[in-house]
Amino acid sequence: MSNIRIALAGNPNCGKTTLFNKLTGARQRVANWPGVTVEKKEGSLIGQNEVLIQDLPGIYSLSPYSMEEIVTRDYLLKEKPEAIINIIDATNLERNLYLSTQLREAGIPVVIALNMIDLVQKNGDNIDISKLSKKLGCPIIKTSAIRGEGCQEVAEVAISLAKNKKAPEPLPCFSPLVEEALKNIGTIIKGRCEDSQLRWISVKIFERDEKVLDSIKISVTEKANIDAILNELENKFDNDTESIIANDRYNYISEIIKECVTRKNPNALTISDKIDRVVTNRWLALPIFALVMWGVYYLSIQTIGTIGTDWVNDVLFGEWVPGWIEALLVKLNTAAWLQSLILDGIVAGIGAILGFLPQMAVLFICLALLEDCGYMARIAFVMDRIFRKFGLSGKSFIPLLVANGCGIPGILAARTIENPKDHKMTILVTTFIPCSAKLPIIALIAGAFFPESSWVAPSAYFIGIAAVIISGIMLKKTKLFGGEPAPFVMELPAYHRPLIGSISLKTWERLFAFIKRAGTIIFASCVLIWFMSSYSWSLQSVDMSESILASIGNIAAPLFAPLGWGDWKTTVATVTGLLAKENLVGTLGILYGMEEVAEDGNEYWEQLRLSLTFMGGYSLLIFNLLCAPCFAAIGSIHREAGSAKWTLGIVAYQTILAYIFALIIYQFGSLIWIEGFKPGLGTIIAGIFLLGILFQLFRKPAWKTN
Repeated sequence: MSNIRIALAGNPNCGKTTLFNKLTGARQRVANWPGVTVEKKEGSLIGQNEVLIQDLPGIYSLSPYSMEEIVTRDYLLKEKPEAIINIIDATNLERNLYLSTQLREAGIPVVIALNMIDLVQKNGDNIDISKLSKKLGCPIIKTSAIRGEGCQEVAEVAISLAKNKKAPEPLPCFSPLVEEALKNIGTIIKGRCEDSQLRWISVKIFERDEKVLDSIKISVTEKANIDAILNELENKFDNDTESIIANDRYNYISEIIKECVTRKNPNALTISDKIDRVVTNRWLALPIFALVMWGVYYLSIQTIGTIGTDWVNDVLFGEWVPGWIEALLVKLNTAAWLQSLILDGIVAGIGAILGFLPQMAVLFICLALLEDCGYMARIAFVMDRIFRKFGLSGKSFIPLLVANGCGIPGILAARTIENPKDHKMTILVTTFIPCSAKLPIIALIAGAFFPESSWVAPSAYFIGIAAVIISGIMLKKTKLFGGEPAPFVMELPAYHRPLIGSISLKTWERLFAFIKRAGTIIFASCVLIWFMSSYSWSLQSVDMSESILASIGNIAAPLFAPLGWGDWKTTVATVTGLLAKENLVGTLGILYGMEEVAEDGNEYWEQLRLSLTFMGGYSLLIFNLLCAPCFAAIGSIHREAGSAKWTLGIVAYQTILAYIFALIIYQFGSLIWIEGFKPGLGTIIAGIFLLGILFQLFRKPAWKTN
């Protein structure tokens, strides 16, 4: 039997991803659509390998205004899946049905998954499914994707429609004059496209869609006849044809809702509305967000996550794993250099990184809970008000949220921003947000220098936000990035109880991506670092202080001395962080001989404390949070920015800003909190940089005319 392809289409936050996860489980493949960086997710239906589920990007319409809309439209019209499952948020029918009326015109069988129906029933409202199905001309199944209700049924209906291979009848949702015009256009272009797409093509020509018009071959006379039809209607309606179509769609949708939906109390506030009065309040929103993020990092770094990390570091990678491997190597009578490579290099390096998995797991669980319940969407809404004051759109906050897991998808998420200046600005600032690879660095510094302080970990997150805002203000003052921010429109989903399966899947995907990095690039890095720290340029086995790595580090170390960590070991560890940010922890694990101190987990921290002051440790954290990201993220920046010049400019800006932030924080922080610290040239330079930042923040924008 040939494969049956079923496309999932719907508005953002309608529950589409949850339904996709329910239908496919772990049988998913994630890539990018050919030629663009919009994410492509597909998977096989559980129990039916021949049924492929394609998760299309969340969109509001099929009009080609964004990359997501273009991808979805091209897939439906060119790839022509056998059926479409249109996921609709039952609590917001008017907004969701706009896309439904467009999908019905694509010539592909459609089944509607009326999702979140449990919330409608909870509110005491009623939707007449039979009447709604008749009005839309397609089957409708009640679903609650988060509970798994109706998911299998809607898939079975879609499969049945696909096997039937019958093109759906056109949906007459326009006024008589428009329907007559569409009929006349269809007569003119008949034979130039497939019959199943005749309605769709006619509507797009009516909307004066140039791409569609160019795709069909019509004569000059036929084009003139079509223009005459459209000009006549535009004169009658005193409006452009695209607006005429949009108005007719909404009028049709309004009639459907009047006939099919009964609300218990139309003016009553929902539970979500009541919660939003507090969490999106102009004055309370930011303090609540700060408290929530403090709680997230407190649980993951200071309490629950730390218990797991201490056990993994002290017991698993401190005693058990090195002991087992050493005993095996001795039994096999392996060479001394090989034992050193495996124990001092691989186990010490990778073990130092994997030791932070429990903390990362707790962090990912907390973030997944916030995403799943609907809170993170509110933060994007709240931050739009703030970002707009600093020259950025709320659209820029979406990539920042995504970057919590990994900077690469955060960079790719910036593709939804149409304004080219805002697009490049967002790419530039996205990696300031601490990703999962930076969590081990946060945990290391917090544990080594601030074991009793719960503010350190969340401060890393808010310093990232501060870097985003300060960069937004300063760069928007320049002609290169100047201009008004792009508008931001999004739906706020209703709050709901997070689903354990969804939380587990999101957490596992992020953890697995981290583990995979540890088994590839970090493994190779640990081997290279061990070699360079064990041998001299003449390839002789030497003390670490005389090694290749030490010689390189000693050359670069003075550059970082004003930041409080001009030690060759921390310098080298920072440079290796360009391969993968978590390499910093693994590198220090090797350079401080972590395998020798495994019985006492605090000894690694003690050696670090002997090398740096607590302000030097915090400066090390700030620099590595804000400087150029890993090579993989830099590659993504290059693909998105579109040129090597822009990429180098972005990386240079990030690194310079990181240096300036770390310098200011170390110099003035040490002056205030470290007894006996004497100001010097570094303090003077830090003061000059601080004055320069303040000047740029408050000066008049260069792009504004007098």
